[in-house]
Amino acid sequence: MLGRCFFNKVYKSMPQNCALIAGALGVIGRALVEYLEDDPEWSVIGLSRRASDFETSASFVSLDLLDRDATASAMAEMPQVTHVFFTPYAPGKSFAAEVAPNLAMLVNLVEGIEPVAKNLQHIQLMQGAKWYGVQFGKPYQTPAKEDDPRHMPPNFYYDQQDWLVERQTQRDWTWSALRPHGVWGFSTGSAMNMMTSLAVYASVSKHLGLPLRWPGNPALLDCVYQIADVDIIARAMLWVATTPAAANEGFNITNGDYTRWSLLWPKIADFFDMEIGPLQTLRLQDVMADKEPLWAEITQAHQLHKYAMSDIATWPFIDYAFANGFDQMSSLTKLRQAGWTEVMDTEETITRQLAKLRANRIIP
Repeated sequence: MLGRCFFNKVYKSMPQNCALIAGALGVIGRALVEYLEDDPEWSVIGLSRRASDFETSASFVSLDLLDRDATASAMAEMPQVTHVFFTPYAPGKSFAAEVAPNLAMLVNLVEGIEPVAKNLQHIQLMQGAKWYGVQFGKPYQTPAKEDDPRHMPPNFYYDQQDWLVERQTQRDWTWSALRPHGVWGFSTGSAMNMMTSLAVYASVSKHLGLPLRWPGNPALLDCVYQIADVDIIARAMLWVATTPAAANEGFNITNGDYTRWSLLWPKIADFFDMEIGPLQTLRLQDVMADKEPLWAEITQAHQLHKYAMSDIATWPFIDYAFANGFDQMSSLTKLRQAGWTEVMDTEETITRQLAKLRANRIIP
């Protein structure tokens, strides 16, 4: 059974809004599920290839969006969907190789849900700083603004948005896109998870009696950086999807301030009660390759949830994210002009999500 979202005749008090969250086990998708599931105005359907691995009142459907026929069949059972939040990502061996599968997932979902969901109101894309070219490891124009000229493709964000914009023409639903940077939150099995990777790195270092050493490019420590806490992202996703002034636009989203890793790193060290060691640039995917048994020892010793290190740490992503040595800044002027006012002080809240991991027995 797919949940109350579909059975209007049975559930007379059914919420008027039904969110279909694709990629619901990812860092951002999971945060949105957790934000909406207790809201009486919303019912929630999560889509993911894996079964849900956390307690939730949301309905979950296991689905591979690259399977067009299976997607159409699943969408046929979801006539009450009003809002689609599209957050999945299919990694590829090259930027060009990422275009076809990531576009296909979006096309299959939209073409499947459109004829069925007669009250479809909004479709939202989740993007990121790769829109501006951060993935090339070279400086880009900062503060990055949403109307900056696009870089030379390929970039699957461009293909997805261009297709969705064209699709929306002369239709009643609207679209939006959000571009966070430095996402800070929890999930398992994600291809990109900065926070849990750093938490595992710190935990292993402490277990081995080592100080907390910065493993990335030393230049990045003093560059301007931005964090987007998943809680503020989830709230912004809902706000943008339901605010007429934000319809049919793309927006940057961050905590709303600027910071530097040289300011954040000591706070992370304090959280783990560790000394900061000398700089030591490392390829974490190399030095952590043999640490799975050690992580199992740590989880056993501290009675943690028995997640494999590979389930919560994404070393290639950290190596990529920390290899840069230039300012990474996104302007929030456009979002604020549309009416968004929320802000977080990153330096005050950087350990808030880590505290959740500790409380939930993910890290010691």
